[in-house]
Amino acid sequence: MKKNERDALIFARFREKMPNPTTELQFGSIFQLLVAVMLSAQCTDKRVNQVTPALFKQYPDARSLAEAEADEVYEYIRSVSYPNAKAAHLVEMARELMTHHNGEVPATMEDLLTLPGVGRKTANVLLSVAFGQSAMAVDTHVFRVSHRLGIVTRSASTPLLVERQLMRIIPSADIPLAHHWLLLHGRYVCTARKPHCADCFLRDLCPSAIR
Repeated sequence: MKKNERDALIFARFREKMPNPTTELQFGSIFQLLVAVMLSAQCTDKRVNQVTPALFKQYPDARSLAEAEADEVYEYIRSVSYPNAKAAHLVEMARELMTHHNGEVPATMEDLLTLPGVGRKTANVLLSVAFGQSAMAVDTHVFRVSHRLGIVTRSASTPLLVERQLMRIIPSADIPLAHHWLLLHGRYVCTARKPHCADCFLRDLCPSAIR
C-alpha cells in the first residue's frame, strides 16, 4: 500500500470514530479559550478545567483581567504548571488586547503572535477552534502520533516541520478536525510510555504498532 493511500485510510477511520471532535478545555468565549490554552501549556486540560471556573468568574473578559495584577491572578492558577510566569503573561496579554484590539482576540496568526505568552501552537489552536480556520496546532501528542503512524517523515524533527508536513498531507477541510483526532488519540490510546496498541483501531495501518 502506498503511503498516500495509507494516510487516507488513517484519516477516514478517524473521521468514522470521531466525527465531531473538539477541545476538552472548558470556556465561554474566545477570550476565555485563549486564557485556557495559555494555561494548558505543559499542564493537563483536566487541571486547567479545575481552576478556570473561579478565574473566569473573577475575570470574565479582557477588560477585567487587564485591570488585575499578576499576583492576584496567581492565587487562582497556583496549582497549574509555572503559575508565576503564566499569571504575568495573562495580565500582559489582556492589556495588549485592550490597548491594540479593543479587548477582542485577533483572528490572524500575525496578530496573535504579538500577544505576550502566545506561541505558534496556542495561536493555531485559536485559529482552528475559535475561528474555524485550517490551522494545525502541534503539541507533544500530535508530534508523537504523527511520527508513530508514519504520517510525517523522520526529517520532521520539530513541531513546525510536523505542522508543515501535516498541512500538505491533510485535506484543508479536515485540518481543524485532524488536530483533535491526533491529540485525543495520543492522550488516550497512543500514549507516550505504553501505547495501547491492542485496543487501537489503526493497529493494522501503524508501522510502530506492538504486535
